[in-house]
Amino acid sequence: MTVRVRFAPSPTGFLHIGGARTALYNWLFARKNGGAFVLRIEDTDAERSTDESTAGILDGMKWMGIDWDEGPFYQSEYLQEHKDAAQELLRLGAAYRCFCTKEELDQQRAEARANKVAFKYNRKCLALSAEESQARADRGDPYVIRFRVPDNRQETVSFDDRVFGHIEVGIKEIGDFVIVRSNGLPLYNLANVVDDHRDRITHVMRGADGLANTPKQVLIYEALGWETPVFAHMALTLDPSKAKISKRRHGEVVTVEFYQEHGFLPWAFCNFMALLGWSSGDDQEIFLNREEMIDRFSLDHVSKANSVFNYRKNDPKFITDPKALAVNAAHLRQLPIDELLPYVKDWFVRQGLWKDDWDGADRQWFASTVDLIRSRYHTLEDFTELGRAYFFDEYPIVPKAAKNIRKDPVLEQGFKRLSQAYAALDGFSLENVESTLRVLSDDLGIKAGLLINGVRAAVTGQTVGPSLFEVLLTLGKERVISRLEKAAVMVSAG
Repeated sequence: MTVRVRFAPSPTGFLHIGGARTALYNWLFARKNGGAFVLRIEDTDAERSTDESTAGILDGMKWMGIDWDEGPFYQSEYLQEHKDAAQELLRLGAAYRCFCTKEELDQQRAEARANKVAFKYNRKCLALSAEESQARADRGDPYVIRFRVPDNRQETVSFDDRVFGHIEVGIKEIGDFVIVRSNGLPLYNLANVVDDHRDRITHVMRGADGLANTPKQVLIYEALGWETPVFAHMALTLDPSKAKISKRRHGEVVTVEFYQEHGFLPWAFCNFMALLGWSSGDDQEIFLNREEMIDRFSLDHVSKANSVFNYRKNDPKFITDPKALAVNAAHLRQLPIDELLPYVKDWFVRQGLWKDDWDGADRQWFASTVDLIRSRYHTLEDFTELGRAYFFDEYPIVPKAAKNIRKDPVLEQGFKRLSQAYAALDGFSLENVESTLRVLSDDLGIKAGLLINGVRAAVTGQTVGPSLFEVLLTLGKERVISRLEKAAVMVSAG
């Protein structure tokens, strides 16, 4: 059997990280099994579906690197197939027209509440003869089409889910459900089955919120005589308070676009998404390349338990789940520098900060600088924010760094004399840059750490970073001297 899976989002909003994870799992499964990944846009909700949302979904998937083999197909283009299937179910006696009014149905629901039982349609219209049903339809009486849950089958509807195992639902628990609205438009359960059958989908992999629909869909497959696909439902992703994540509740942080705009590496984002409900079977969490994760991916290691997106709105320390930042940071640190550089360049270009010399005469300097500073960074944004002093002469000095510059009045002389000492050096090497600073600190009668911390703050505007002496070499003699002179003025100015 050739594996065929699909991702079928509704274009009624942004690409949500829950949808992104579903797309990723389907894509991984298809690639692992040499199968096809089909993209289908379920756009039959004409009032809420927008071209902008469709474009956002496609752009988000492209950014993540999730390519599709077929599609995108648009569900609205197959409306006639859905209607034909409904007519076939009517012909087979597996569905019937229901002419009950809203008032009649509301009365049934009220009675169910009063009796403290779940509402199930009372099948009033099932008693209509075929002739009477057709006559009422011909004279324009409004109706919906209901699927007739069979009376002559086993007592349960069952299926084997690749994640949750064997599932059975009592046949009496499923009421005759609507498959076509009174306006003639088929509903999700019917359209979904027809589309998956037409697209030859072998495995339906979707969120666990789809589990409630699966028994109904199994019944439709059976009624039409079609082979039922394998189902695999993914547990939900919740916030720390166990609420389902949503843009309304959590804001932009649950959209793929947020991660694009905040400097995440596309595959690092996918790596984090994969960990929201899947494990490799051992302790490995960082997968630097797609092939490695594809090779390790298995439905056997998809969790039944809901995952937690550990984001707390308005947290001043973390813009998103700390794990997402940690995974992205690991990719920034561990990627071969030649693979990382194009992403860093693209980020500088997007910010309007790119200098063409960094791709020309200063290419090696740019690469070595990125390699030096990347170890403490979490996103690409850090290169243009925390790392601005490495690339530009105008850079912010954070409050803690400013405090280190003014920490002791002796630093005014320290900065002046160090700048003079560096200016007098014939060579600007790692050895003489360090030895010059340490000799000066002894002459001033201060600990080397005081001067080191002050110099770091002066030349980078930060309090942490790589080895100071490597930083000084990267910045270069002229820049370092100029910045030390400015720092001496800061101390004297108080």
